[in-house]
Amino acid sequence: MKGHLALLLANTMFGFNVPIAKGVLASGMVSPYALNLFRMGGAALLFWIASLFAPREKVSRKDLVLLFFASLFSIQLNQTSFLIGLSMTSPIDASIAASTVPILTMLIAAVYLKEPITWKKAIGVAVGASGALLLILSNGTVDTAGRSGSIAGDMICLMGALSFAIYLAVFKRLIARYSSVTLMKWMFLYAAICAIPLCGGDAAAIDYAHLSPALWGGVLYVVCCATFFSYLLIPVGQKYLRPTVVGMYTYLQPFIASVVAVLAGLDRFGFAKGIAAVMVCLGVYIVNQSKSRAQLDAERAARQQAASAAQTSPRA
Repeated sequence: MKGHLALLLANTMFGFNVPIAKGVLASGMVSPYALNLFRMGGAALLFWIASLFAPREKVSRKDLVLLFFASLFSIQLNQTSFLIGLSMTSPIDASIAASTVPILTMLIAAVYLKEPITWKKAIGVAVGASGALLLILSNGTVDTAGRSGSIAGDMICLMGALSFAIYLAVFKRLIARYSSVTLMKWMFLYAAICAIPLCGGDAAAIDYAHLSPALWGGVLYVVCCATFFSYLLIPVGQKYLRPTVVGMYTYLQPFIASVVAVLAGLDRFGFAKGIAAVMVCLGVYIVNQSKSRAQLDAERAARQQAASAAQTSPRA
């Protein structure tokens, strides 16, 4: 029950984040770069405060270097691309693009970790990729209300998904060595430091005196809920539930984001987007149902052990 509740809360917060962040950006008072700095700097501060109350873990110098590159792919490139892409496209498109992460992770893991690509995985990738392609080709340009999608914005969001998929596959062993608080406090610190020269000018140019309470609330939600609390809750789900079940909860994000965006008047859910969402989610589901290399190796070992036992058993 704990794991299910943690994943439900985390993915619900991620889903709400898309239209809320879009609303902040659509105001014109906070740029994607400024919001990016707020998110990274705020999360870094919160994780370092949280680390004061968590068991201390010593991180080697080598791993500190690796954590910088992990931060580059999982936070800096991922979140910067997402916010820039979101400012150019619609909330529904951005959420659908983000849901391709499991498929992209599977492809990278096949190359880097030598994970086998089964027929089930191949079918899942084909279905999910077709959905993403349908999403991109069905879009025109962004209108003044920010309701339409754009090819450029969708592609940038997909780049963000790709960078996070690289992080999950390439830094898998590093992630397993430390707790989530230790990992995130260093990764968000690196991200915040790197974001200052890139995003500091936009953050300094904001007219803070004229920011409405609603805008401040949106920024706080992005920093506290969609970043800090979500990154704390996901490891709880991973502790209690199988990876397939954890992956299934990511399907909540595009649907929650779509419902909230439509109700708030930030987007329109057309037939093409509906088909694209179903295809992406179906592709992710098929990929998650396929077997990993560890499962295949375990089954092969079990068959060999059974065959060996049959050969050595006494015959009547």
